[in-house]
Amino acid sequence: MTGQTSQQLTSLTQSRVYGNDEWILKGRPQRQYQLTKLGESELMTAICYSVFAEDVMKSNPVRCAACAPIYSSTMSFLSLAEDLHAYILTFLPYRDILRCASVCKGLRQMYLSSSELQYIVELGGQQLLPVCLGAHNHTPISEHLQLLRNKAHAWFKFDTQPVQTVIVPEIFEDDRTFVSNGHLCLSYANGDQVVAKIYSILPEPSIQGINHEWQHPESLLSVPDAHINDVLIDPRQNLVAVAYNITGRSGGYIDLLALDGDGSHPHAVGPTLSTAPALSGCQNIIQTLESWRLDGLGKHIALWHFLLFESDSHKILWQLQIWDWQHSTTSNSILWDTSFDTEHNESIDACFLGNNRLLIVSNNLKVYSIKDMSQAPQLLACFLFPSPVMVLACFPSKDSITHISQLGMQQTMWTSDPTHRVLCLLTTPPLALFVISTSIFFELDCFKEMAMEIPWKDWGPSSTRIFEDSCGFYVGIGGSRILRAVSTAQGMDGPPFTMEYRLHMVDFSPLAVLHHQGLGQVVREPSVIDLEGELVTTSLAYVEVISSRKSIPLDDTIFLWMDNNRIYVFHMEADSVGSSLF
Repeated sequence: MTGQTSQQLTSLTQSRVYGNDEWILKGRPQRQYQLTKLGESELMTAICYSVFAEDVMKSNPVRCAACAPIYSSTMSFLSLAEDLHAYILTFLPYRDILRCASVCKGLRQMYLSSSELQYIVELGGQQLLPVCLGAHNHTPISEHLQLLRNKAHAWFKFDTQPVQTVIVPEIFEDDRTFVSNGHLCLSYANGDQVVAKIYSILPEPSIQGINHEWQHPESLLSVPDAHINDVLIDPRQNLVAVAYNITGRSGGYIDLLALDGDGSHPHAVGPTLSTAPALSGCQNIIQTLESWRLDGLGKHIALWHFLLFESDSHKILWQLQIWDWQHSTTSNSILWDTSFDTEHNESIDACFLGNNRLLIVSNNLKVYSIKDMSQAPQLLACFLFPSPVMVLACFPSKDSITHISQLGMQQTMWTSDPTHRVLCLLTTPPLALFVISTSIFFELDCFKEMAMEIPWKDWGPSSTRIFEDSCGFYVGIGGSRILRAVSTAQGMDGPPFTMEYRLHMVDFSPLAVLHHQGLGQVVREPSVIDLEGELVTTSLAYVEVISSRKSIPLDDTIFLWMDNNRIYVFHMEADSVGSSLF
C-alpha cells in the first residue's frame, strides 16, 4: 500500500465484514481522514455524487460556480489513491458495485481490474455468501473467482453415469446416513449397540480424507453408567456430538468431540453440554417408548426427546432444546410439553433456517427466533397449509455460513444464502412434495398487518411449487436446487419386479430462471394439484433437467444427496445396501 494510502487509512480501526458495516472517507486538514459510518445507500450516493460533481465542474466550471462551496467541502472520490477505490467499493452490496462501475470509465476499468470486486458481484449474483476460512484460506481471490464462475456453468453438464459403488452395512439403512464434503457419514444408536463411522469417498488427489470408526460405546464415551441416546456427525464443523444420560441422574449430557482427533472439540466453549431435566408432568405415567434425536447446523445443536405413554398410545410428548455450542454449555432455549395426536395424522419435525431462525413443521409451519439462548424460542409467524396434511419428512438445506476447516476436509469457500434457499416437505394425503422458498420466512414485514397465523393464499401460491410424488423417495437438496427420483414405469419381466425412474435436477434460483443457459427447461407456468378434493395452484418458477431412465427392484428405497456438484444415489436393497456416485 502506498504512503498516501496509509495516511488516508490512519483512522481505520475496525475490520470489514461483507454485508455489515459500511464506511466512507471524509476530508480533514493536513489530508488526514476519518471513517464515518454510513448506510449502504448513503455510501453509494456519496461515491456517485463525488464522481458526477467532479466531471460536471471540469466540463463547465463557470456554470457550476454556485456549487463550488458544496463541492469543496466534499472530498472527490477519484482524488483518492487508486488502490483505495476498489477497497471502499468492497463495502457495498453487489448491485451497488455494478451501479458505481457504470458511473464513469475510470470506475468501470477499476472494477474490471479488481478480482475482489468481481468476486463479490459473482457471489451476490449466484445468491451465495463467502465462508470465512481464517488462517486456512491460502487460495488467491482470482482462483476463487474462477471456481465460482465454473460453478455457474454447471447446467451445461448433467452426467448420471455411476463412477463408483460403495456397499454400506445393513445396520445403517436409514436417514441418519448421509454424504457431506466428500465423506460418507454413518451412525446408529439403539440400546447397547452404538456404531459410528466416517470415511472418504472419491477424495480429491490433493486431500487426505478422514477415516474413523467407533465400533462400541466405550470408543465414543468413557463415562461410567452412561447410556448413549444418539450420535451426530457433522463434517463441516469437524464435530461428533454424543447425547447420553447417566443412571441415577436427572437430565442428560452432550459431549462435543473433534472428528479428526480423540479429544474435545477445540472450538467448543466446553467439552460437555448440559440438557434440561426430563419432561415435566410425566413422572407418574408409565412410558412405553422413549427416543432421542440430535440435529445441528453450524453453531447450533438441537436435541429432541420424545415420550409415548402407555395410558394413551396416540399421544406423544416432545421436548426440543437448542444450544449455541461455541458460546455456552447451557441453554434455556427450549420448546416442550406440547403433544400431538398420531391417530389424526399429526407429526412434527424441525429444521434450522440459518440467521438464528428455526422452523417447526407439524400441521402448520411455525417460524421462531433463536437468537437469544437464555430464553425460549420466540414465535414470529405461523404459516398455514392449504389443506390438512401430514408431513412425512422435512428436507432442509444443510449449507452453513459457519464452517470450521480441518485436516482431511475439502475447503468450502462459499455457501448458499439462508434467505434464498428452498425447503422440501414430503406430505400425505395424497403423496406430494412441497418445495418452499425460504425467503418467505425472512420477509415477515410483508405480513405485519396480519394476525400471527398467515393464510395459505397470502404466502403459498407464489412461494411454493407442489409436485405429485408417487414413490415417496427421499429428496436431495442443496441451496436452491433439489434432486428428485421420479418413477416412470413398472415392469414385470420377471422377479424381482422392477421400477423405472428418472433423476430430476431442479433449480429454483431466480437468476437460473432469468438467465437460463445450457441444459434444462424453464417452467414458469402455474401448476395445479388435487389435495384431497381441494385444487391448489402454485407458481414458483424453476429450471429442470431430466436424466435418462434407470431401473431398480420395486421394493428398493432411494436416498439422494448432492455434495460439491456430485450426486449420490443410495439404494436400500433386500440383500445389501449400495451407494452409487455420479
